[in-house]
Amino acid sequence: MQFIIHNSKFIILAVALLLTGCRGDEIVVPAEYELLPIEVRQEASFAADEPIGMYLLNEGNMGSNKASIDYVDFCNAYYIRNIYGERNPNVIKELGDVGNDIQVYGNRLYAVINCSHKVEVMDLRTCRRIGQVDIPNCRYIRFKDGKAYVSSYVGPVTIDPNAQLGAVFEVDTASLKVTRKVTVGYQPDELEIIGEYIYVANSGGYRAPNYDNTVSVVEMYGFKQVQKLPACTNPHRLRQDHLGQLWVTSRGDYQDVPSALVCIAKNSQFTADMRAIDTLSIPVSEMVMVGDSMYFYGVNWNNQTEENNINYGIINVRTRELVSKGFITDGTDKNIKIPYGIQVNPYNGDIYVTDAKNYVSSGQLHCYSREGKRKWSVRTGDIPAHMCFVYR
Repeated sequence: MQFIIHNSKFIILAVALLLTGCRGDEIVVPAEYELLPIEVRQEASFAADEPIGMYLLNEGNMGSNKASIDYVDFCNAYYIRNIYGERNPNVIKELGDVGNDIQVYGNRLYAVINCSHKVEVMDLRTCRRIGQVDIPNCRYIRFKDGKAYVSSYVGPVTIDPNAQLGAVFEVDTASLKVTRKVTVGYQPDELEIIGEYIYVANSGGYRAPNYDNTVSVVEMYGFKQVQKLPACTNPHRLRQDHLGQLWVTSRGDYQDVPSALVCIAKNSQFTADMRAIDTLSIPVSEMVMVGDSMYFYGVNWNNQTEENNINYGIINVRTRELVSKGFITDGTDKNIKIPYGIQVNPYNGDIYVTDAKNYVSSGQLHCYSREGKRKWSVRTGDIPAHMCFVYR
C-alpha cells in the first residue's frame, strides 16, 4: 500500500509534521501507528482472495464532527488511527459528522457521512480525497455496473410523526454526479442488489412509534418502486446470502414488539417475486455472511431492566437454525461493553468485533481466531462501526 510507513523514524517525522500543520482554527489530530502482533509479509505473498488490509470507519458521536477512518495493514503489521486526517490535511473539518457506511468499489473507497449529508470518495490505495457527492441524510451505499446506490432519509435529522418518505439516489461513479432518484418507504436504511432489483429496508425510525415495516423493491432499469414487501417492525440491516435469500433485522418498537430476524426468499422463478418465509426470534444488530454461516451479535435494550441484553451467535442460513450461541470461546466477550461492528476474514476465518464502550471516547477492535480465541486488541477512534477489506 502506498501510504504505509515502514520505519519508526518516519513515523516520528510524520507526526511532527502533522503537529505543525493546521486547518484554519481546527486542531489537526495526527495519525498514530501501532504495531500489531502479526507476521510482516510482502504484498506479493498474499493470495488473490486474501485481504491485504481493512478499513474501519469510526462513526463519532453525533454533533461532534469526529468521524474518522482507521486502517489495519496486514502487510506491515500496523494499525493506523485517523489515516484520513493524515492523508487529507487541507480538508476542513476532516471527514465530517457520523460515519454510517464504508465500502470499496473498483479502486475507490466510499464513506457515507450521515449528518454531513455527503458520500466521501477516496483513492483506495492512498485514502486521499477524490471528491464528494452531496446527498441529504444519506445512510448506506451499494454498487452495480458503474453506479452507486445510496439510501437517504431525505428530510432533516429529527423525530417527526410527519417525516417524509425516503429515497434511493443513483450516482455515476465516473463523474460523481447524481443521475436518478426514486422515492421508497419511510427512513430507508440498508439496501441490497439482486439481479436487476434493489431491495431497501424501510425503518420509519423518525416516525416512532409508527415505524415502517416494509422492504421496497426498486426496478433498476426504469428506476421505480414496483413493490413493497411486508417484512418486520422497524427493519434495519439487509443482507443477501449465497443462496439468494435476504435477511432483514428488525429492531422492534422497543416496547411490545421484540427484535427479530426475518428471511425473505423467492416465491417463483422471478427475482422480484419474493416473500417472508421465516422469522427467528433472535435479536440481531449486525451480521456478516460466510458460506452457510451468518455471524452476528445483538444489542437489545430492555426497558424494564434499563440494560442492554447482548448476545452473539452463528446461524446456518441453509437450515435457518441457530447453530451456536456464541463464537467467542475464551470468555473475553465479557470485556466487550457495546459490540458495534463485526467482520469476518473469508480467507483465514479471523473474526473482528468492535466495542463502542461509552460512545464518547476511543473504542476497541478485537481480532479472534476462527476458533474464537482472542489474538489481539487495539484502540480505535470513537464508536468504531463499519469495516471493509482491501485486496491486491
